[in-house]
Amino acid sequence: MDSATAQLTTITSRERFSAFIELTKPRIAFMLVLTSAAGFYVGARGTFDLVLFTNAMIGIVLLAFGVATLNQWLERRTDVLMDRTATRPLPTGKVTPNEALLFGSLLCLSAEIYLYFLVNSLTAFLGLTVIVGYVLLYTPLKTRTSASTAIGAIPGAMPPLMGWTSSANEISIGALALFAFLFLWQFPHFFAIAWMYKEQYAKAGILMLPVIDKSGRLTARQIVLFSIMMVPISLAPFFLGFAGWIFLTAATVLGVWFLVESVRTARSKTPEMARRLLLVSVLYLPIIFAIMVLDKR
Repeated sequence: MDSATAQLTTITSRERFSAFIELTKPRIAFMLVLTSAAGFYVGARGTFDLVLFTNAMIGIVLLAFGVATLNQWLERRTDVLMDRTATRPLPTGKVTPNEALLFGSLLCLSAEIYLYFLVNSLTAFLGLTVIVGYVLLYTPLKTRTSASTAIGAIPGAMPPLMGWTSSANEISIGALALFAFLFLWQFPHFFAIAWMYKEQYAKAGILMLPVIDKSGRLTARQIVLFSIMMVPISLAPFFLGFAGWIFLTAATVLGVWFLVESVRTARSKTPEMARRLLLVSVLYLPIIFAIMVLDKR
């Protein structure tokens, strides 16, 4: 009997259920659904279709769950090498690799079928690009090149775009603005995480930028650069006409806050400031999307 089989015989059904839930990374999925819901709402024209909205969110949740599960299946050998991920279901043997592969594949397949038949084919196609981009490209490339962050930011920016296409069934300039905003936001967010855990990433052979940038100068510049680019893009909903003056004011204040914290992190080059930037980024995103929804024109 191998260690994984032995582990399975000692945990309860409730623990097994919790392990499968953990595979789906529900907290991250919740954030993705929030941005998708905002994209749906601001992209909707005419009467709000509650049934379509519900179906879109269900499909996107299933997709987020499936992609997260397959990501952990692919990273099971590196996860065991890092303290921050060593307690996940696969490294601890609470779920076997075959179970995770089947579970994640079924979730992704269900999501694609659901989106195609109950939402629209465009959103289902975007969902397929998320699976290919995140699971088949970004995840394997993390141990090969630091450019994986830019590649992963493409599927990572899809949720508000998919929300928009779910309601509008088209990709307009407004949808692309939301995509670009979330694309840029991910760089300071993920660089902050990588800065905090660069020793663990290095141990696992994951080539995040702070791992190969020993001095931290390039990482610092990248954080500030992407934050500078993100701030004007964050104002696009006002200038494109689907958010009002309240949004413009709030987005400007929030953007300055984010930029100031980015500069402070870049100057200090410390894990403590990186942690602060991470917290700011996590707070900033749902707040700005919530104000966008509340001040929709």
